Amino acid sequence: MTHITPELLTDIRDRFAQIDHCPQQGERIFFENAGGALTLNSVVDTSQAYAAIPDNQGRDNPGSHELVRVITKAKEDMAVFMNAPGGQFFVGESGTELLFRLIMNACLGTGAGQVLGTTLEHPATRSACDRWARVAGQSHVLVAHDDDTGTVTADAYAAKVTPDTKVATIVHTSPVTGMGVDVESVVKAIRAVAPECFIIVDGIQHAAHGRIDLTAYDVDGYVISPYKVFSRHGYGVAWISDRLTHLPHNSLIDGPEDNWEMGTRDTGSYATMSNVVSYFEWLGEQVSDAATSNPKDRRAKFVAAGEAIHAQEKALTDAMIHGTGNLAGLKDMGKVQIIGGIDNPAREGLVSLTVKGVPSVDVVKMLNEQGIRTHLRKADHYSGNILTPLGLDGCVRVSMCHYNSEHEVAQFLAAMKSIAA
Repeated sequence: MTHITPELLTDIRDRFAQIDHCPQQGERIFFENAGGALTLNSVVDTSQAYAAIPDNQGRDNPGSHELVRVITKAKEDMAVFMNAPGGQFFVGESGTELLFRLIMNACLGTGAGQVLGTTLEHPATRSACDRWARVAGQSHVLVAHDDDTGTVTADAYAAKVTPDTKVATIVHTSPVTGMGVDVESVVKAIRAVAPECFIIVDGIQHAAHGRIDLTAYDVDGYVISPYKVFSRHGYGVAWISDRLTHLPHNSLIDGPEDNWEMGTRDTGSYATMSNVVSYFEWLGEQVSDAATSNPKDRRAKFVAAGEAIHAQEKALTDAMIHGTGNLAGLKDMGKVQIIGGIDNPAREGLVSLTVKGVPSVDVVKMLNEQGIRTHLRKADHYSGNILTPLGLDGCVRVSMCHYNSEHEVAQFLAAMKSIAA
């Protein structure tokens, strides 16, 4: 297995739209990937092509037959990419809408008991559990995350899970701290006490970093937002287990019992997910010998791509924190505080920080004026659960993807040096 070389990085960057410029701003560095990653050029082309098609699925004509084929292929592509053990994929309005729907049906379909989540989670899961647990007459219990590490452990879940835990939620990666959660170990801790619990994972922040393995996770639901994994806005993708599929859910009278889609969906949504899967497959071929040793082993390519992405993003965050060339890293800037600690193995391509004496809103503005796109996270309904316990009213989120370069990190550090002086 090889890493992402400078030559390969150039090839990677050529595959993404607006890699180094914004139509409104001009030249810019994009460190706002957690808010929505860059879009593949192939996705842009596919979206345009499908926007022109008048046909619907399920008709007896050549146009309709092709739409059905494209949807079937996309579902097969996603099943290999995420190593899905049975179950089904479907698209909905957004990742948030799908998490609400999965959690609603899990709560309403399981009766009295406990719904288990954590204080680390995005409000998409926390709000859905709060609402639907109350409607279903269940208790909603929150496991406290660790403020110092910015993540939550299996031991923390184990301390709260009970035999009557009916539904549990896990955030795969925090969009505020950037820290990942060990989903496998958390699921084992839950199932050791409540084996029949329906476990639903928010994979929205994690998906762009690759390395999804639904067979290993042993969960019942996994949701992503394609605009955060190189596709576009306007839809979400969910995978649900056969067990969750068969719970009562909204559907049309006398319609297919296992259908979870509401109305006719955009075939272009599915087609663009195939573009995303194809990109991961291509990347895997570049960074491993999987393509030549066994060209038909697509899963091996996805695993290789995920490992290469992880290595590249670790190199970027290490350079940002520890420095690169003759530029000091964030850890050596006296006024900078890094959320989640300096050397945190759970970090996934993201550094959240504050600058003593400089409001985070001003840091974001000053960086933007130098063509560096980051994001302000405020202690509001999205991020207050993370920031308020730390005594912070906001932070600067600097989120990278594997297509970002060390040169871009250097430009960011040069800008931060003056901001934090």
